[in-house]
Amino acid sequence: DEYSELSAYERKRLKNITENAKFFAALQLHESAARLHQIATKRQSHITKREKPKKAEDETVRRRSMRLQRVEPSGTPVPKAPTQPEAEEYPQVPAGPLPMVPEDQTGNSNLTEDLLATWMRISEVLLVTVATNVVTVVSRYQDILSSMVLSAENIRKVVKYRVCSVAIHPSESVIFVAAGDRSGQIGLWNVDCKSEEGAHTFTPHNDSVTCMRFSAHDPAHLLSLSSESLRCADVTRAVFDEVCRTQGSFSCFDFLEDSARTAVVGHWDGAVDIVDRRTRRTSPELSADIGFKRTRTVHVHPVNKQYFIAAGSVDVCIYDVRYLKQKGNKPVSSLGGHTKSVASAYFSPVTGHRVVTVCADDMLRHNNNTGRWLSRFQAIWDPKREDCFVVGSMARPRQIQVFQETGRLLHSFYNPDCLGSVCSINVVHPSKNILVGGNSSGRLHVF
Repeated sequence: DEYSELSAYERKRLKNITENAKFFAALQLHESAARLHQIATKRQSHITKREKPKKAEDETVRRRSMRLQRVEPSGTPVPKAPTQPEAEEYPQVPAGPLPMVPEDQTGNSNLTEDLLATWMRISEVLLVTVATNVVTVVSRYQDILSSMVLSAENIRKVVKYRVCSVAIHPSESVIFVAAGDRSGQIGLWNVDCKSEEGAHTFTPHNDSVTCMRFSAHDPAHLLSLSSESLRCADVTRAVFDEVCRTQGSFSCFDFLEDSARTAVVGHWDGAVDIVDRRTRRTSPELSADIGFKRTRTVHVHPVNKQYFIAAGSVDVCIYDVRYLKQKGNKPVSSLGGHTKSVASAYFSPVTGHRVVTVCADDMLRHNNNTGRWLSRFQAIWDPKREDCFVVGSMARPRQIQVFQETGRLLHSFYNPDCLGSVCSINVVHPSKNILVGGNSSGRLHVF
């Protein structure tokens, strides 16, 4: 037996294979498949393809109107209209001086002249500021804050887009404010003028106006900063002069002296420049690397003007401008303790003994996470006090908060009927009890 050498399992397996083969052979599956294939082939051969009729050469042409054929009724073809270049959404502002002509000016310029004339008139008053450390009792100060209210007539849309900076004129007779937005516009508003002609918009920059200041020495000058240039709006000549231009990216500036002739300018890449307005060139006197990855704000000490504080990614350092050089700069002092991004740092206004910073670590139990659609909060001191500062808030109802240096909340400015948005950028009048807050839709709110 040929299977005698196999195991019992293998003999069983071969027996099953043989039986299965006999079973399938009895079914005659292969023969049935061959017959079905022949039948299908015969049927397919009888099918004839239907030829598509050829298009007649003498087919009538579809009629088209003379308008679609661009033909005049006389039969003369209409000349093609010249292609118009697409208008840019944001026309580029050229370098150099720019005339102070508002965006919304129509045929009559008298209304704009009235606004600029008001600015010129209130700037002619000699402003003598004496720094005195007169401290008002906190309870009395809270009463003053409570008397500052917001009404619907003191809300105005002065720029088209998100407010990135606000400045207030030091005049004590007229409330005159300026706002800069993310598109390069600057809006001027005479708050005391209740008509529509009280505000006008100008475009001296190409992108976000991140910092603005009236010169305390000569309030007829408003300096504004965007990433590409520092400009001075001189109302006496109705022109936006170009003070400094960069290929980099400016972020902020502050005056190095009371006369506002020199300034320290920060860059988004971390460097700082020293700018002298008296020179005719538009390049800085010195560009210094202070070791920052980015510089968000710079602020000069109110008493010892040779010192300035810079706020960066997580760095807050004080430098002496007298010893700045191109590289290898060391800070006079470093303020540690921040673990996340620092948005701003400012000396207290009278003595400069204190520094208030805003950071994403929320160490003051204050929500500073504004997101991408709001400007970052910047805590600013009340210029009339050494111990109180103002900052925007994410709390509801929407409000602007005043804190004491200890972290105690002194007052919240709010009006549910008038204030329904976050005011990220704020400014306080240097001598009067006036607060101005700007939101992300280009509106200013005056308390």
